[in-house]
Amino acid sequence: MSKYMIIDGIRVDFTDEKNILDLVRKAGIDLPTFCYYSELSIYGACRMCMVEDEWGGIIASCSTPPKDKMVVKTNTPKLQRYRKMILELLLSNHCRDCTVCEKSGKCRLQDLATRYGIKTVRFQNNTHFRPIDDSSKAIIRNPSKCILCGDCVRMCNEVQHVGAIDFAYRGANMVVSPAFGRNISETECVNCGQCAAVCPTGAIIVKSDIPKAWKAIYDPKVRVVAQVAPAVRVALGEEFGIPAGQNVMGKIVACMRKLGFDEIYDTSLAADLTVMEESKEFLHKLENGETKELPLFTSCCPAWVRYCETKHPELMGAVSTCKSPMQMFSSVIKEHFKSRDEVEGIQTVMISIMPCTAKKAEAAREEFVHDGKPDTDLVITTSELVQMIKEAGLQFAEIEPESPDMPFSLFSGAGVIFGVTGGVTEAVIRRVMDDKSQTALKALEFIGVRGKDGIKVCEVPLGDTTLRIAVVSGLNNAETIISKIKSGEEHFDFVEVMACPEGCISGAGQPFVLSGGKKQRAKGMYRVDKVAQIKRSEENPMMMALYGGLLKNRTHELLHVHYGHQ
Repeated sequence: MSKYMIIDGIRVDFTDEKNILDLVRKAGIDLPTFCYYSELSIYGACRMCMVEDEWGGIIASCSTPPKDKMVVKTNTPKLQRYRKMILELLLSNHCRDCTVCEKSGKCRLQDLATRYGIKTVRFQNNTHFRPIDDSSKAIIRNPSKCILCGDCVRMCNEVQHVGAIDFAYRGANMVVSPAFGRNISETECVNCGQCAAVCPTGAIIVKSDIPKAWKAIYDPKVRVVAQVAPAVRVALGEEFGIPAGQNVMGKIVACMRKLGFDEIYDTSLAADLTVMEESKEFLHKLENGETKELPLFTSCCPAWVRYCETKHPELMGAVSTCKSPMQMFSSVIKEHFKSRDEVEGIQTVMISIMPCTAKKAEAAREEFVHDGKPDTDLVITTSELVQMIKEAGLQFAEIEPESPDMPFSLFSGAGVIFGVTGGVTEAVIRRVMDDKSQTALKALEFIGVRGKDGIKVCEVPLGDTTLRIAVVSGLNNAETIISKIKSGEEHFDFVEVMACPEGCISGAGQPFVLSGGKKQRAKGMYRVDKVAQIKRSEENPMMMALYGGLLKNRTHELLHVHYGHQ
């Protein structure tokens, strides 16, 4: 017989659900939480998810395993009073400048206060002003808005293995802070922004560059060129009522033209460039036996590069010298418009629309600044572009799609799938494999590089050898793979690393979704690849045009980079 619980008088069967909260949600009841994410460890700090048992006791549903024939209620007078008291106490110690808060309208505390009808707070506001930390290129910390839920701490420590922030002090003096009260820029923070993604209030937000973008757009002496990353197209529409995973690239382009962008291109073309250069580098290392000692690590993800620099500088020599697709594209665009800028007496400003907060820090790196000017002038996240569209009053769902500009928007399906974990690996395999048939291409779907798992391992035949490949998302998983490589437990020829779980589709610059939404976004990426007429990067006609023209004898200068530890 199956096991079951009685929840608000409803029988709910269960098998492997790990806690009562999962069963409550299975029953279609939205229990409030601040500190619970299924991807993180159970903390049980907020106590909002309490349920009442049949004897009148209250228990935390997130940390209590279900028991057969257990009876609980989720909505009783006692629980109502309890939850309202928690909300009042949180608000009494919280900055309440909601109208000017970046998180207004998406703040979990604000949402629950409205849901439970909190109109007044009986307790004195004892908030102690704590200085805002805006030292990072990617995020802003406002400790006065922190509710000590611990979501950011667990994300930074458990999922990303960075440990840039943690709890400090005790009792009423407890705060979330970098060690010794330092600024976040003085830590080993990799700028992934996942702490901001899970923060339920405005305590950690993504740093906005919207005012700078508007300034460039309004300047008549500036040519504003934009590139849009692959993952943006399957997430931005969610903010306008369009289901996750639906490709809205055409609508994005149409809106950006109305906003005032002069040229709009698709970063997928630069992903094709990355495939060309990275596969060439990989084959060179493979032929020279260099992968017998250490694999070639990908370099597309700036948060991973930063992690490797700070945690494992000895491995930087094994990280690909290829610039990220964003930086490759910026180099190409700046070079393309250089002579025209001189003739026309204007300046080309490169604005990158990215799902990633670490791209903001990458754009500011000295390696990507030439003659005092960055290759990428501004990075705008998906959510920032959403805000710009809303500011302009554009009706996104109703706008007619348009195509991006030529010639730098011709791309292959291999370039598009860069936005999902395993996409870089699959694109490189498509490039280096001997069999170019449709059958072989279809077979790649089943070799083990696709899927949401944080660590995927596969083997691919290549000539007389067999390549051993690892695909990793989430930096804690990267640490696991690195440990196994160093101990000799595992050997790989090629390792793809993405800092954000499941890849760029869940970057911190994207609208926040849980695992179900991420799954739909991944499906959306593969749908774009499926209908693409060009499947492999080397088949993109723009590759031949670029290598025979602008990039001739300049590929190393424009497409590669050497970091300090390389």
